[in-house]
Amino acid sequence: MSKPSRSNEIREQILTLVKEFMAEQSAEKNRLLPGTISVPVSGKVIIAEDIQFAVDACLDGWFTSGRFARTFEENFARYMEQKFCLLTNSGSSANLLAMSALTSPQLENRRIKPGDEVITVAAGFPTTVNPIIQNNLVPVFVDVNLDDYGIDPYQLEMALSPKVKAIILAHTLGNPFNLDMIEKFCRKHGLWLIEDCCDAVGSKYRGKMVGTFGDLATTSFFPAHHITMGEGGAVLTNNQKLKKIVQSLRDWGKDCWCSPGQDNACGKRFNWQLGTLPAGYDHKYIYSHIGYNLKITEMQAALGVAQLKRIDEFATIRKRNFDFLFKELSPFKEFLSLPAATPGTEPCWFGFPIRVKNNSPVSREQLLKVLDSHNIGTRNLFGGNLLRQPAYLNIEKRIPAPLTNTNKVMNSVFWLGIYHGLSLEQLKVTSKVIKEQFSK
Repeated sequence: MSKPSRSNEIREQILTLVKEFMAEQSAEKNRLLPGTISVPVSGKVIIAEDIQFAVDACLDGWFTSGRFARTFEENFARYMEQKFCLLTNSGSSANLLAMSALTSPQLENRRIKPGDEVITVAAGFPTTVNPIIQNNLVPVFVDVNLDDYGIDPYQLEMALSPKVKAIILAHTLGNPFNLDMIEKFCRKHGLWLIEDCCDAVGSKYRGKMVGTFGDLATTSFFPAHHITMGEGGAVLTNNQKLKKIVQSLRDWGKDCWCSPGQDNACGKRFNWQLGTLPAGYDHKYIYSHIGYNLKITEMQAALGVAQLKRIDEFATIRKRNFDFLFKELSPFKEFLSLPAATPGTEPCWFGFPIRVKNNSPVSREQLLKVLDSHNIGTRNLFGGNLLRQPAYLNIEKRIPAPLTNTNKVMNSVFWLGIYHGLSLEQLKVTSKVIKEQFSK
């Protein structure tokens, strides 16, 4: 057996030191913060192995997408029960790529064109809706339910018009929307479906992973999410043509599908003739789309590879934390509407949404102020009603029916943290503070 090279020995020493550093840093934090308890609404859980993977990638000296990115894409596609996974630099970019892919001329008569309409909801995060506007399409806003905060599928027929070509929706806080009705509606009318799974990695609908029902799915790896790369996202699909289009849009719009640093993956690099280019023009520099550069770095992908090993553990803790808060707060259902899983689903919850009812002796704002004074993190349900936000006041849009429940969400809903970095001891603090407000 050959002797390990000196560089490999040094690499192992560096990675060992990283582990020692993480252990010492953790000990120092515990010494600096004795007895203090805060309850963040979300966050990351990083261990020594995560940092070791990121450092290992740095030591390769290959900083754009490489071996770790390919490993993650393969492993994550398998986890999400999809054929293809394409990493990108954020979940927002993933949504932009997914929607933009549906405007590709390569889709011929199924291509979405400027002025066409896309059904969505206003009770959500901006970058689920923004790609519609950024592609010169018209969002059609439908109201939501007050039980799962997902789209009210019974309003879809009234939202339909000859111009509607697609639906893009997020699984709110990890709780799947009614995929039976949405999928059936899309098939009936020949619509594309994009599932925004940024808050719902690991959630299931009738035993299948969310993201497997639509034509395209998106995820996020921001620190608040189920696993993290710091930043990062992914587009998933089972459709070979859509995969190729998304990859092109992500990688400058090029027609070539070679990985960074790779040449001639097609085997005929100098034998193409596309557009009005001369025959034999280098395929690496032929562009079939007006694209972007939205790739991820290798260090981020390496962190993701390490995190993905613990995704089932993280999901178990999230579900445990959800169940704990639900049990603790159930005695106050007279005043607080607690989250309900969509029938037939197994949510991997992102957060714990609560709607403060009109008869509550404590308003949402009063409750949020008290929680904040005890270092307990809260968030409203993202943008509330996005159409009330400054950026959206003058956009072109269509609203087929009043957004009554969307406004109720804006005025009365918030969510608590249950992420996998929180202990039951921390959640006991959360429940204790809330209980005190309704026991006065």
